Amino acid sequence: MEDFLPEDEALVTARRNGEEVGAVPIGPAGGATLRFLAAMLDARTIVEVGSGCGVSGIWLLRGMRKDGVLTSVDVELEHQRLAKQAYADAGFSSSRTRMIVGRALDVLPRLTDGAYDLVFCDAMKREYPDYLTAALRLLRPGGVVAFDNALWHDRVADPTQRDADTVAIREVGRLVRDEERLMPLLLPVGDGLLCALKLE
Repeated sequence: MEDFLPEDEALVTARRNGEEVGAVPIGPAGGATLRFLAAMLDARTIVEVGSGCGVSGIWLLRGMRKDGVLTSVDVELEHQRLAKQAYADAGFSSSRTRMIVGRALDVLPRLTDGAYDLVFCDAMKREYPDYLTAALRLLRPGGVVAFDNALWHDRVADPTQRDADTVAIREVGRLVRDEERLMPLLLPVGDGLLCALKLE
């Protein structure tokens, strides 16, 4: 599954740079899923929480409309710097991205209600339930929210695992499944990708 769509030089370089600074970008299968979702939505506006040093952003930009803008939020300045370089290496103009350095829970409240086609979350796992609350406000009807690491290295399915990150990921899964405004889907790509379509 991970090798079905091989990554090109821009993605391989971005992934290597991310791993060197301790970031763990989304895997190739997850990235391909993001590109597919962005294209299916004909996305013009996407916000990602956690830049993955540009890996997820390249996949998303490749699925978006040619006039689409990716808003990338990351607390790590170096990760954002590497993401900017990755986007340039992949041939994207700086006008296609809006880079915001800061804590997601400080930045997301400043973004416009109902203005986004897709919200992708891959940052602080214990904040995932709060990201969901923000996404429900930010997404237009018919938009999609997606969470990486939804299986969390098989810890989510193991009831003996009770650390804060695992508990938060379990909680966001339950919230997505039970939220009447969402149509949920858990995909077994990479470390798990939890997706949900906003119905209203």
